Amino acid sequence: MSKVILITGATSGMGELSAKLLADNGYIVYAGSRDSAVAEGSGNLKHIYIDVTKTQSIKDAVATIIKNEGKIDVLVNNAGYGLLATLEDGTDEEIFNQFDVNVFGVIKTTREVLPHMREAKCGVIINLSSFLGKMGLPLLSHYNASKYAVEGITDSLRFETLPFGIRVHSVEAGLFGTNFVKKGLVANAQTTSENSPYKDLVAHFVPIVAKAINEGPSAQPIAEAIKMIIEDENAPIAVPVGVEATTFVPLRKELSNEAFEDKVKATFGI
Repeated sequence: MSKVILITGATSGMGELSAKLLADNGYIVYAGSRDSAVAEGSGNLKHIYIDVTKTQSIKDAVATIIKNEGKIDVLVNNAGYGLLATLEDGTDEEIFNQFDVNVFGVIKTTREVLPHMREAKCGVIINLSSFLGKMGLPLLSHYNASKYAVEGITDSLRFETLPFGIRVHSVEAGLFGTNFVKKGLVANAQTTSENSPYKDLVAHFVPIVAKAINEGPSAQPIAEAIKMIIEDENAPIAVPVGVEATTFVPLRKELSNEAFEDKVKATFGI
């Protein structure tokens, strides 16, 4: 019997690529969408409404999949976005929204799926993290904090699920050529205004990140990493994917805090 996979935020970018790859390889994939009018899809690739900021939609989506398939073998917590703002400028609403999607959404969706995996005594949970869950960059402190939280959730949850045969992993993504800048990045108005005391930093740093994403490589390696984790019971706890991730994540372990910070400054011209 084919494994059943739920992927949140699967209508574009990394989530969409992952859903297609897994469905093409024989998995039954439920691709989550925030669009409540989403078409159901057909064949192995099915679409389902799930907004990770709305607890009832999570409960309904999981219940629907269990009713249709009788199980959920794999959960890929992919839904997320980035807030571009200085720590000083971020509003209460922006701070909450960043964590509501990137952190609380992971917790709530995982919470809903876990009882079914526990009963089955097997399952795989994959959290889409980032190399920015291991290091800081300016103007992304809220996003960084959310990804650090995802790493913490992954590391702690692994111990809790160990007795039940449930594996928990993270994929630490670098910068890829997706529509993240257009659809997945929200900019604080004060940070990006001409009157901002941080305008020189914004003018220097934002084009670097935007270019890396807009002109970056295909995110297909992310989909392939997810497939590898599902199929390899001995897959690493955290899998860095992409140039930034495979460069900076190992360096973070090798260098002192001060030496690592100097490396980041030199790399990004900060």
